[in-house]
Amino acid sequence: MKLPMEKRVEQIAQIAAVALLVVGSLLVLQPFVTALLSAAIVCFATWPVYRKIESVLGGRRGVAALTMTLLLILVIVLPLTLLAFTLADDAADITEQVREYFAQGLPPPPDWIAGIPLVGENIDLYWREMAASKEKLAETLKKLVQPAQQGALKAGLILGEGVLQLSLATFIGFFFYRDGAALVEAARVALKRVAGDLAPGLLLTVGGTINGVVYGIIGTAIAQGVAAVIGFLIAGVPGALLLGFLTFLLAMVPVGPPLIWGAAAAWLAYQDQIGWAVFMAAWGFFVVSGIDNVIKPLIISRGSSLPFVLVFLGVFGGVIVFGFVGIFLGPTLLAVGFSLARLWTQPAAQPVPPPGNTA
Repeated sequence: MKLPMEKRVEQIAQIAAVALLVVGSLLVLQPFVTALLSAAIVCFATWPVYRKIESVLGGRRGVAALTMTLLLILVIVLPLTLLAFTLADDAADITEQVREYFAQGLPPPPDWIAGIPLVGENIDLYWREMAASKEKLAETLKKLVQPAQQGALKAGLILGEGVLQLSLATFIGFFFYRDGAALVEAARVALKRVAGDLAPGLLLTVGGTINGVVYGIIGTAIAQGVAAVIGFLIAGVPGALLLGFLTFLLAMVPVGPPLIWGAAAAWLAYQDQIGWAVFMAAWGFFVVSGIDNVIKPLIISRGSSLPFVLVFLGVFGGVIVFGFVGIFLGPTLLAVGFSLARLWTQPAAQPVPPPGNTA
């Protein structure tokens, strides 16, 4: 049965109006997508804490949401802001110290450099050439300093943007906490209409994956960064906060932290502080890397096991797309997508025939 021309025109106009409304809404929200996703993930991962606070406050959701928001500011936003200012000061101090150090000329290489297998003799020869010619040393440093300064500036901008994004995400989080139950129910209804009977399984998969990634990857990275800072401070390594922050970033990728604490141990050995070098190596291996090898598998196994390549792509791709908050946003989104793809590609369970049916 064909619809009259007027009805067809009316339907087309309605569809066009809805499409324009959706596109317009997406354009308005586009600048805030990163903050919205970050707020949703953080609120979901910390929802049990909010529920306990709400219970203690006698079910007053507004007060509980405000308390939780202030707690996030105290635990996440404020330390990150202080870290941003500290990193700026440390980066400037380290740059000045490096310039003063090399202005006096490069000392001869230690004897153990030449004993490094395969590359030791080449490194020793190149080092001695740099030590013998201040002009060549200055030219080499000039080539290295400018990219390093540009990289530090870019990292500072990314970190500053991350502070702003997390501040906005914390503000949005207040409303997610306060109206979380209604939002979850609406999501369940919408997912039920789209996915049908798969909806409960999808929600469990998404929830377990988010908790596994946030607690496993992000939580252990924070713990490794803090442990590394403690070790650097004890051993007297300069720029402890900067190195701890780098440890936190590289902790997202397997075998990343040893690059930092190993370099710190090598620097201490070069300074003839053999005892502190041994301490730094032992602290890094047993404490910093021990967190990754012991705690992370226990936590992340509760959610979703994420392949190495997805963690790697998630961290760096997330930073490129979302900025600093992409460090945890990227792996989380990839983990959710990976888990849903694995769920959908699993073969359907075969129905069990009733007893006595031999057909």
